[in-house]
Amino acid sequence: MQYKQAIVVRKDIDMGKGKTCAQVSHASLEAYIKSDKETRESWRMEGARKVVVKCDTLEQLEDLFQSAQREGLTCVKIIDAGRTQLEPGTTTCIGIGPDDEKKVDKVIGKLKLL
Repeated sequence: MQYKQAIVVRKDIDMGKGKTCAQVSHASLEAYIKSDKETRESWRMEGARKVVVKCDTLEQLEDLFQSAQREGLTCVKIIDAGRTQLEPGTTTCIGIGPDDEKKVDKVIGKLKLL
């Protein structure tokens, strides 16, 4: 099995590049921590493959999160604290995996790269 991590970022909110990078980093790290040890180690040994893709709305992001959960994938939601550019409680992105690449692609395969 090959492993992959995916981060999905909302494009309907106004985040600068640095803010987006920080949110993506939060999603990657939190999803990694939530994954089981064997998966984390296998993913790292394979080169820690990851992809960052975009979605259009909060509703679409929520649908993707629910799809990932239905697939049994490790997933996290990143909700901003509101200290800089966004209102407190703004959901910015989700992290999926690392997990089975085929299952991850089943959820995010039609999305475009960020």
